[in-house]
Amino acid sequence: MKKWWNWILGIALFCLLFIAIPLSFTGESREKLKPMFDDYIEKFNKTYKDNPEEYETRFRYFVASVREIELLNSEARGPEQHRARYGLTKLSDMSKSEYRDIHLSDERPQRRKTMQTKTYNKKKNHTINVIDYDDKKIDDENDKEISGSPHDNIYIIIRKRRATMPLKVDWRTKGVVGPVKDQGLCGACWAFSTVGVMESMAAISTGQLQSLSVQEAIDCAGLGNNGCEGGDICLLLDWLMITNTPVQPEKDYPLKLKDGKCKSNSSSTGVRVDSFTCDNYVDAEDKILEAIANHGPVTVAVNALTWQNYLGGVIQYHCSGEPRDLNHAVQLVGYDLSADVPHYIVKNSWGKEFGNDGYLKLAIGSNVCGLANEMATVSVK
Repeated sequence: MKKWWNWILGIALFCLLFIAIPLSFTGESREKLKPMFDDYIEKFNKTYKDNPEEYETRFRYFVASVREIELLNSEARGPEQHRARYGLTKLSDMSKSEYRDIHLSDERPQRRKTMQTKTYNKKKNHTINVIDYDDKKIDDENDKEISGSPHDNIYIIIRKRRATMPLKVDWRTKGVVGPVKDQGLCGACWAFSTVGVMESMAAISTGQLQSLSVQEAIDCAGLGNNGCEGGDICLLLDWLMITNTPVQPEKDYPLKLKDGKCKSNSSSTGVRVDSFTCDNYVDAEDKILEAIANHGPVTVAVNALTWQNYLGGVIQYHCSGEPRDLNHAVQLVGYDLSADVPHYIVKNSWGKEFGNDGYLKLAIGSNVCGLANEMATVSVK
């Protein structure tokens, strides 16, 4: 009887040993990340090294980012030189909810049961199509990204390409795209992206590139736009069109990155919206390419939840395209259909430290990160 009990006890202890190994290994791995975290603090000039409480909090978020980076890189497919690359960035010590609240609460597309997307100008106001928007709010605890391979639509897009549309367009090479800006803690990507496109369209028209005032849009835009608390690219264009407000040069209305009193002057010199479109092009991205090639840079709403640790390469997966997940706005300033992975050239507003000197690449043809749900073109005067 005693031998039988010892045999059972031995099996139990053996099983507990295997249960304990991964737990112990995880703890050791976490501690092994401390030197990496200290190097990270130095590299990105973080100020909390001598604050034990915040240090531990930030370290916990850092560990979570390292695990996410490993997961995203391990799930990438295709030739390595074409994959999106994820690694440590200035945002890697933020929790997911903090990152979302600070950097992804600014683009708020019109969330109605149905939303008519229209072309606007002085003489016309007609419906292009109707899209359904689900106004369900995202649950922070249950929000999960969709990971899967994109639909192979790029060959269809290339076949549909018009003869006048080149395989590669980069408006930066024409000198009509301004420098990358940093919106900091001000949730006004909707203003940065839209005003940036207006800068480019004015430069295409006049041959002169000048920086326009994002702060004026932050301080003044109505119709549901709410300064550093968020807004919508199409609502901003709608407000500028209705009020015929000129967007002043930035030197006359400098950037403050915080909400301020409106100082807009209807009689001042500036750039006005002459007409604009706000359309949904899911399953019709050839129209986005045509707009970029034949008109100029465009602004789009996107879901940037997985961009926190983006370093470079073409984003093809791990990025929900659902309309309800849109949370950020960027500019598409070009595309490359001749690349091994055809992609858009995307200008962000998180400073030049983000991605590839402030830019990133999104794959064409599968509504990656929801970029085709809400796209706006602008004509200026």
